[in-house]
Amino acid sequence: MSARPPRTVTLAGESVAYAVRESDRAERARIDVGLDGVTVVVPAGAAVDPARLLRDHADWVVEHAREAAARRERLPDRRFEPGATFPHLGEPHEVVVETRSYSVVGEGTLRLAAHHVADTSVERALETLYRRRARARFERLAEAHAAAMGVDYDRIEVRNQRTKWGSCSTTGTISLNWRLQLAPPEIGEYVVIHELAHRREMNHSPAFWSVVAEHDPDYEAHRAWLAEHGLRLVFSPDDY
Repeated sequence: MSARPPRTVTLAGESVAYAVRESDRAERARIDVGLDGVTVVVPAGAAVDPARLLRDHADWVVEHAREAAARRERLPDRRFEPGATFPHLGEPHEVVVETRSYSVVGEGTLRLAAHHVADTSVERALETLYRRRARARFERLAEAHAAAMGVDYDRIEVRNQRTKWGSCSTTGTISLNWRLQLAPPEIGEYVVIHELAHRREMNHSPAFWSVVAEHDPDYEAHRAWLAEHGLRLVFSPDDY
């Protein structure tokens, strides 16, 4: 997959910046509009006029580009440096870099091992800490709730999905987004219960939601929190 330099096109009287990306996996040209802007994805080697494709869908592109711009304004302003503040389980924690064997979460602090920061960066050291804490917590929650729900699962995977907080495969792999470690604790717990419920109902039918409600009576509020505040959990530009 390769990218070309950004370009601009006039759509519905507005100048819209866009990028073009060639993909070996794309079967046909498509338009992606997200937090990172407008992108025309074209099959590798295909003769496609990206500007024409955008003009053919001008109203749709402009509408979604405006929505994406509004969402970008809500993204948290992250500073990957000592003294910056990041949420952990919904509470603000200050980043501290110090000489220690490994990074830990302290009382209102995220205490990073200086050698890890030197070898990588504050950003990578923070992510490693979050991922480690998330895995331990997810595994503990999954084990407890699976027993209560009478289901089993194969394993827990900690991932960084851009558009999902969790998923459950037909083989029983539960994948959970490590960025849930930034959210209030009940939010991550809801996602664990949600995915385990798929071990009984691989759908989103009333029967599925009944299982979720049985083990998380406040699931509707937790689901609404993610819909309204999910952007708070964006960690870095790589997340979008």
